[in-house]
Amino acid sequence: MAFSSVGKKKIAAHVFLLLINILVLALSSRINQFQEFFFVADLFPFALSIVTLVLLCTMLAFDLTSSNSYIGRAQIEIGIFAVMSILWLAFNAFSTSRWRDVPFQCGAIPQEYSDIRTWCKDLQALKAFVWVEWLTFSLITAIIARYTILQNARGHKHIFKMPLSRFNPTEESGFGFNPQHWSTEKY
Repeated sequence: MAFSSVGKKKIAAHVFLLLINILVLALSSRINQFQEFFFVADLFPFALSIVTLVLLCTMLAFDLTSSNSYIGRAQIEIGIFAVMSILWLAFNAFSTSRWRDVPFQCGAIPQEYSDIRTWCKDLQALKAFVWVEWLTFSLITAIIARYTILQNARGHKHIFKMPLSRFNPTEESGFGFNPQHWSTEKY
C-alpha cells in the first residue's frame, strides 16, 4: 500500500524535524565539547536530541518498511509527539534560564578569545534551534490531533486502525473487519 497524500506530508514533517534535531545535536555536542560535558544546562539538549534522533529514525523506519506499523497510528504519534513536546519545553526552559548570563552580543567578546566567541555564537544558535524544535514538535502534535479528530467526526473511524501515512479518507481500510467481504451474494 502506497503512501497517501497525508502520509507524504507527515513523512516530510518528520524529515524536517529530523534535520532540525541533527542541527541541535551538532550544536549541543560542540558546546558540550567546549565545556567538557560539565554543565547540566548544556547536557539536556544534547541528551534529548539523541533520544529524539533514535525515536524519529525508528518511527521513519517503521513507516517506510511496514504497511501496518502500530507506531505510525495517529493515536500513538499524538502521544509520542505530545510527550516529546512537553520534554522539550521543560528542558528548554531550564537550559535557557541557565544561559541567561551569556552575553547576547558575541561580538563584544575580545578578538584574542576567538574560541569563546565561537562558543558564544554556537550557544546563541542552540538557544534558537531548541525552541524551533519544540515549536515543530508542538505544531506536528496539534496538526495530527486536529486532523484525526476531524476525520473521526466525519465517520472515518479507520483512522485509528491503520498508520497515518497510509490513511486515505476516501477509501475504506483494508485493516480489520469488512462486512461487505462476507456478503452472501457472492456465494
